[in-house]
Amino acid sequence: MDVIRADSRQPGPGPADWFTGDVTIDMLNMAPPPARVQIARVTFQPGARTAWHRHPLGQTLVIESGTALVGREDGTVFRVEPGDAVWFSPGERHWHGATADGAMTHAAIQEAGDDGKATSWEEHVPDGVYATPPSSS
Repeated sequence: MDVIRADSRQPGPGPADWFTGDVTIDMLNMAPPPARVQIARVTFQPGARTAWHRHPLGQTLVIESGTALVGREDGTVFRVEPGDAVWFSPGERHWHGATADGAMTHAAIQEAGDDGKATSWEEHVPDGVYATPPSSS
């Protein structure tokens, strides 16, 4: 068993290639092989969001604070509230981030594929896609 102390981690900025806006990533755990799980706490300032991306084995988000926006390739955008969880299927193209007027923090849980990568990053989400009104469901 390993105990990973909060003061042993160094949160850092989300890379500009992967995010639009001000994002902080705190890697909570990267399990050693043969395990594949990775857990990060990610904080998005108002208007911040990920680029389009996919996860080879899927991803779970758990919203900790604020309201999240999550978008699918078909153009559907959902509002997700604290305590809600989101599952993205393996390979599903998506994005997520904060609303334009509020910060948001989520835990992101994903597994690395056989190549050791947990995420395949793509192009940035344009402002017009980010501004799509959320679905009512």
